[in-house]
Amino acid sequence: MKLKKLIKNLDVVSIIGSTDKDITDVKADSNFITHGSLFICLKGGEADGHLYASQAEKYGAVAVICERKIDVNVTQIIVKDTRAALSVIASEFYGRVDKKLNLIAVVGTNGKTTTTHMIYDIMTKAGEKCGVVGTLGAFYGDKFIEPTLTTPDPLVLHKILADMYSDGVTTVVMEVSAHAIFYEKVKGLAFKVGVFTNFSRDHLDFFNDLEEYKQVKKSFFKDNKCEFMVVNSDDAVGVEIIGEMERAVTYGIENPADVFAIKLENDTNGTSFVLNLFDCIYTVKLPLIGRFNVLNALAASTTSALLGVKTEIIAESLSKLKGASGRLECVHKSGYSVYVDYAHTPDGLYKSLSALRPLTKGRLICVFGCGGNRDEGKRREMGAISGKLADFTIVTSDNPRFEDPMEIIREIELGVLETSKNYLLIEDREDAIKYALNYAKADDVIIIAGKGAENYQEILGIKRLYNDKDTVKEILQGERS
Repeated sequence: MKLKKLIKNLDVVSIIGSTDKDITDVKADSNFITHGSLFICLKGGEADGHLYASQAEKYGAVAVICERKIDVNVTQIIVKDTRAALSVIASEFYGRVDKKLNLIAVVGTNGKTTTTHMIYDIMTKAGEKCGVVGTLGAFYGDKFIEPTLTTPDPLVLHKILADMYSDGVTTVVMEVSAHAIFYEKVKGLAFKVGVFTNFSRDHLDFFNDLEEYKQVKKSFFKDNKCEFMVVNSDDAVGVEIIGEMERAVTYGIENPADVFAIKLENDTNGTSFVLNLFDCIYTVKLPLIGRFNVLNALAASTTSALLGVKTEIIAESLSKLKGASGRLECVHKSGYSVYVDYAHTPDGLYKSLSALRPLTKGRLICVFGCGGNRDEGKRREMGAISGKLADFTIVTSDNPRFEDPMEIIREIELGVLETSKNYLLIEDREDAIKYALNYAKADDVIIIAGKGAENYQEILGIKRLYNDKDTVKEILQGERS
């Protein structure tokens, strides 16, 4: 592809050299440059791509995208923001297939994965060939791509979208993280629907404070030209978005909304409710527990209806959902119940424990930890939540990364002590789960929170193979001593 075609939609400051060059590949990592590549200089937290432009030239790059003039002998396209340029160029390089797909973005602190999978199930039931991009990876048809980031980097993302389009996919549902918005990974994408689930504390190891984190989330709806905006009216930040955006379509339980649910009833098999979908009334028996999952279902229902799916198909699909892996997933139900959940934020843990509390006839046992080298402030808060809502808490390790696991555990302990003295500290996660399983009696409920479907535990920079669900299964089958 000619360079001049690749850059035609960029906001270019200046050009040094010829744009009549053939580009064979686009890279943002100088280590992977081949002859004919276009190298994009990205500035990150630890490295500045501009410093590697000469290396890229040495390896065969014929042009660079940069934010300032640099000392190389290849064509330079100088722009204000190379990250924004990367997204635009990635779209162009892969044939702008994002403009040919029905793209649905799900934005929010919690609920993104479950909501995307709900939309996928409904749209598939309606006859659309769908794809999903998110925390659990990307999949379409019988193809699966292992997860790297919640929202892949632009070159990976647009390659996935191109592959999906070639395979006949018409609708793609994707999780859009705050980091992806901040780094402009989705800039230029034409979303049919943008969905907002909720907002609560998270990622304060990256963002300066909650206000900055909130504004980044909200900026998605200001900066992206979504045909429809589907917003949670029960969430305080959702109410802000609704007030600022004239085109918002709302869903909720407590506050007035275009789509809402009434007569919620919970048991261990799920949640039944009456769905009012733009004045079409259906009773839904959702095989997932928790009020928050009803809100996720309302978000998925609203989105699907706006895309033309009939209410009866939506209601039927919701009633047959399997749920996303590791999202308050029941992995054992004999004598006592065991749930594995991704809840890794104060709000997420609160909602999951609150959903299980009224369904627990015996004791509610919570096993959880917090990740290292991440937001330290949430540790004590999550400890207090577990101490208050669970009958017994086992504080353990999560992904300690480069921190001392026991230091993290001690910080969580301070929070538990604010609300309870019924707890235990067990550093090894497998040992903690084994203790919980041996401790449990009939009618007890165990929730193992924080990792969900993750297939690794990160310790000192090494990701070792590990999965909470597999651990539970193997302990119960006597495969782990």
